Amino acid sequence: MQFGIIDPREALKVGDTLADIEEGINANCWTAGVIMGSSELGLCRDEVEAMTESELFERKKQVHAAYYQAGADYIIEDMNQLPGVIADINQRLAMATTRKLLTPGPLTTRYSVKHAMLTDHCTWDDEYKAITASIANDLTKIAVGDESSEYVTILLQGSGSYAVEAMINCLNDKDDRILFLVNGEYGRRMVRMADNAGCSYELLNFEDTEAIDCKIVDNTLRNNPGINSVIFVHCETTTGIINPLKDIARLAKSYGKKVFVDAMSSFGAYEIDMKAFRIDGLASSANKCLEGLPGLSFVIVDRQIIEQSKGKATSLCLDLYEQYRSLYEEGGKFRFTSPTNILLALRQAIDEYMKEGGLPARRARYIKNHTTLVEELRKLDISPLIAADIQSYIITTFELKDIEFTSFYEMLKNNGFIIYPGKLTTVPTFRIGNIGDVYPSDMKRLAEVIGDYLSSFAIRCYYSDPSV
Repeated sequence: MQFGIIDPREALKVGDTLADIEEGINANCWTAGVIMGSSELGLCRDEVEAMTESELFERKKQVHAAYYQAGADYIIEDMNQLPGVIADINQRLAMATTRKLLTPGPLTTRYSVKHAMLTDHCTWDDEYKAITASIANDLTKIAVGDESSEYVTILLQGSGSYAVEAMINCLNDKDDRILFLVNGEYGRRMVRMADNAGCSYELLNFEDTEAIDCKIVDNTLRNNPGINSVIFVHCETTTGIINPLKDIARLAKSYGKKVFVDAMSSFGAYEIDMKAFRIDGLASSANKCLEGLPGLSFVIVDRQIIEQSKGKATSLCLDLYEQYRSLYEEGGKFRFTSPTNILLALRQAIDEYMKEGGLPARRARYIKNHTTLVEELRKLDISPLIAADIQSYIITTFELKDIEFTSFYEMLKNNGFIIYPGKLTTVPTFRIGNIGDVYPSDMKRLAEVIGDYLSSFAIRCYYSDPSV
């Protein structure tokens, strides 16, 4: 109170007893236990000097272990090491500064989602397996709209790319021919996955700034009857383009093809009725529009297709059929170690999704974020790169123009915002995600910070070259 410190995590309790450490923990301070000269060591200087080196080492080791068990954040030999501890804490505090992640995942999450991770669970426990099963059931409902048993959700350890690779690897027959529709880096990544799996495929490439053209897809399917499945990205994070999911799916189905979708960035924010659109498989992850944390992905798939996929996988860890069998036959148990804390966070994130109002409410917020961002940056003469009719409200790509990205990024970071660099090689760009626990007010504040930066940039340019 005297020093005006309102956050106990900006205080360090240094002590020489276990009670000191307990006091600091109870006060939510950082704690450091000192070994030499401490009450815990229980030796005066003469006693220390009379001990052999090995004897002293063993005594210090015991004190070190006691401090650690008590929960000390730091254990130091003597007070001379305290400045180093303080420097490390200050660095941690700087890294822990609250920032808005305006990225397409990982993204800014609610406190309740992060807090849900603080409980430890055993993967064999029935209570934990019930949580796992509830998540799978709720994700299926989001994708299908009801409790239909026609689809199942298979949870996987790892990022979204793990789920996409598992989908490609497991849900196509060895002699199937895949048609990949590609208009960005994540579509190209799927092709690399197919190469590694030895899949046979056709490839339709579109410009990174253009949506997938259904007329070209139609012509390709008409002239290539040997194609068995069509795979594409719904929202291409490279640029923020939204591809015509319903039209592509219905077109592919009119030719009798299976349809698999990378819905990494769109699931939970766009309407994706797998049953109505007749989508056979969909891959996504926890840390996108569901606003969970990275490390957990999933594939939602037609039950008949997954049950026919036994033995198709060329990967042990990415075998969807075996994971499906374990999850559904053993009541929610992963084959291998489950990311327990991340899964608990996803359970809370889905609860928050429902609390907010589900798809309608989350979609409305993201749309408002996007429109506010675009309107405010247009005032600064910064325009989106992608045409409005194919621009998603998930992530927006802007032309960088003469702005040097590294200094721009650091400026925004210092002001509490994290953005993405552009992925295009032809035009310098930057990308801003509109998803996560962010709101239109955040977008307005971002625009204010960018406006101040551009004004400062213009002044610097004038004084370095008044002709500019």
